[in-house]
Amino acid sequence: MTTTTRADAQRARVLSVSAEIFSRQGFRATSMNEIAAAVGLSKPTLYHYFRSKEELLVRIYSEVLDESLEGARAVVAAGPTPLDAIRELIATRVVYTCEHKQLLTVCFEEEHELPPGLADDLLARRKEFEDLFTEVVQAHCAAHPGALADVVPRVYVNACLGAINWCYKWYRPSGPATPAELGRQIATSLTAALRI
Repeated sequence: MTTTTRADAQRARVLSVSAEIFSRQGFRATSMNEIAAAVGLSKPTLYHYFRSKEELLVRIYSEVLDESLEGARAVVAAGPTPLDAIRELIATRVVYTCEHKQLLTVCFEEEHELPPGLADDLLARRKEFEDLFTEVVQAHCAAHPGALADVVPRVYVNACLGAINWCYKWYRPSGPATPAELGRQIATSLTAALRI
């Protein structure tokens, strides 16, 4: 059993506030002074938790990628069939994107700000998620030849992720559909090409 220390809770709060500020005004336009003020810490105390603004950005990316990959593995393991797993991967990813708009805004719009030495590791973890998704699509196609006709599984996966990820731009909590309802609708639409 893992216990959350006070320091862990403080780090999580700093990350959450940083993501909110980065998503609103951009990484470059944000200073560590602003983040410290927003979380009610002195600048030296903030540096006790995070050595730099770049470290904050890397941690935000890292947590999103780890959470996404862990969730995807659980979905695939629980899926009765590859098609069920694909449908659930899409639906849960839509929900995550809608419920974490600030985080996803940072991840999609500030990627170029990642330190070069650390970006490779993060992008490799993102590829792990994409590879897992692609493997499930390939498993479905192997069981149902012709399910994708002339579309390569990797292209299908990239098209799905493009549609899913773009939700951060247009989803509004005040809209007619909840994230779960929207997830089901998008999953139904995107898996239509896989049905036999």
